[in-house]
Amino acid sequence: MCSTNDQPATPEIDLETVLGAWHDATERLQRTHETLRAEVRRLTRELEIKNRELARKNRLADLGQMASHVAHEVRNNLVPITLYLSLLRRRLSEDPLSLSTLTKVEAGFTALEATVSDLLQFGSHRDPVWQHFPVRELVEDVCQSLAPQLEAQQVFVRIDIPHSDTLVADRHMLRRALLNLLLNALDAMPGGGEVLCTSWENDGYELEIADSGAGIADLERDRLFEPFFTTKNHGTGLGLAIVDRIIALHGGAVWAENCPQGGAAFTLRIPRRAMRAAA
Repeated sequence: MCSTNDQPATPEIDLETVLGAWHDATERLQRTHETLRAEVRRLTRELEIKNRELARKNRLADLGQMASHVAHEVRNNLVPITLYLSLLRRRLSEDPLSLSTLTKVEAGFTALEATVSDLLQFGSHRDPVWQHFPVRELVEDVCQSLAPQLEAQQVFVRIDIPHSDTLVADRHMLRRALLNLLLNALDAMPGGGEVLCTSWENDGYELEIADSGAGIADLERDRLFEPFFTTKNHGTGLGLAIVDRIIALHGGAVWAENCPQGGAAFTLRIPRRAMRAAA
């Protein structure tokens, strides 16, 4: 018969083992804590970036609505004035001095019409009309439309884009973006120079317009695509903002950088996933 006083043996507690386990647990907890802190910092940065992007989009949307309203009002008043100028030209057909003055007035209205067109384009909210087209043909079309100005400024355009390159995008929108970039390049080279148009694949289709002008000043780089920001004596400051909006509507991005050999390069990138989704 077993004695009721028998108790199971109590294992001896190894203090060193306990301290080691405590140390390991503390280190794991510390690592977890640091990991969580790093993740919170990362998420906080992402949230700040997203909030800034959302605020910028909201500002641009409000600005676009205002610009569109102003442009429509101005254009409505330009139509009759243009008609009156045409009638006035007929009446002054035999008065060279008056005709010279009238020509200057008409030039001012032509510039105003271009400004109105920029405002309307900036305020446009239509979605892209996706279509399949050859890229080189589009670039050549834009260059051909600017041929007189290119020749007058002695600017040579070199197109290094394979004839086989095709793109799914809104051709009209992309043409406007390329036109604005080439006009920007012309402004950067008043004394002549060269424009190089190149393309390549990099998780999407990238199209680059590089000029041999003076390049981009550091203070201007972060504001290049802001609406109404310009360093020129003429223009609305909407050209690059329109480019940015057009490429954003395609799910892509545009950026600018100085070239190592001088000049500036503007790159348009349209992701293939956006083109596949559209197709």
